[in-house]
Amino acid sequence: MTTLPAPRTPDPMAAPALNWGVLGTGWIAERFIGSAQRHTRQRFTAVASRDAARAEEFAARHGITRGYGSYEELVAAADVDVVYVATEHTAHLACARLALEAGKHVLVEKPLGLNAAQGAEITELAASRGLFCAEALWTFFLPRFDVVRQVLASGMLGEVKSVLADLGEYFDPAGGHRILRADLAGGPLLDLGTYPLSLATWVLGPAENVQASGQAHPAGVNGQIGAVLDGRAVVHTTLFSDTPSTAVIAGTEGTLQLPGPFHQPGDVVFSPAGGGPPLTYTEPRTGHDGLHFEAAEAARCIRDGLLGTPLRPLTDSVATLRVMDEIRRQCGIVFPGEQPDRPRGRTAT
Repeated sequence: MTTLPAPRTPDPMAAPALNWGVLGTGWIAERFIGSAQRHTRQRFTAVASRDAARAEEFAARHGITRGYGSYEELVAAADVDVVYVATEHTAHLACARLALEAGKHVLVEKPLGLNAAQGAEITELAASRGLFCAEALWTFFLPRFDVVRQVLASGMLGEVKSVLADLGEYFDPAGGHRILRADLAGGPLLDLGTYPLSLATWVLGPAENVQASGQAHPAGVNGQIGAVLDGRAVVHTTLFSDTPSTAVIAGTEGTLQLPGPFHQPGDVVFSPAGGGPPLTYTEPRTGHDGLHFEAAEAARCIRDGLLGTPLRPLTDSVATLRVMDEIRRQCGIVFPGEQPDRPRGRTAT
């Protein structure tokens, strides 16, 4: 092979136009809506917040038809086809349940739930209602990752032996960011660690043996975690520092490098084992403007009557949460509503 494969990602503008309702008016909701409005034909007909005035202001600013002061009002709206859950992590389960029980398809911002049990509950409810549900882990919907997907399927890496992935970002302890709040399931694991862990479990499969350790943050949350999965993947995430945030997938016939930030739009570089000229796929580094790819994929799946997306099946989302559960067990991290002594996920051996 003299070039890397081109991404097969369909034109987002060709995705069917659906009516979206958005639960939450925070940072990620703004970026998701903006990206989808710029690059797709998706329509945003409603947004909800616990604060009606905030919802109305947000709706006016983003050209959304209505702002609601309750989530219940939004999911009951007749002109909402699909609900994007963009609330704080601790509300994902309740909001997904609310939307599904109202008969709405859902795209749940990552993580799908706080733990594997919550993820499984959402998965089972969606299936029982015959509704589409997916985790909005935007990385897997990017053209960059379709190139990775094709390289893995082609066998050009040979036998994949290891994955190395890191994602770290500095957060000012005095900044008041929600990632520093224990009551909102703060710490790096759900916001940042999701990315390297989901990459490792996607490439190598669910981990059977997890070894992890972490460090506390002065804000009262976990601040840093390092983990080894089955002796084949090494992952790291931190709130203390800006790290390279790169990823490597290494095999017997070659190595695939994803320059940082690996979870966003960017390049893919293949280096053959033993030397030789590298092959590079280049993609503009557009950051979170790539969020629209997940909206387009959800719209296509709903049109086709699918209950999930093959690009990020809910089984993969739950498998990643099981690994997170075990990492938290070893690091002594308990999220709101959990029991400290409740077993979560697989037990390391």
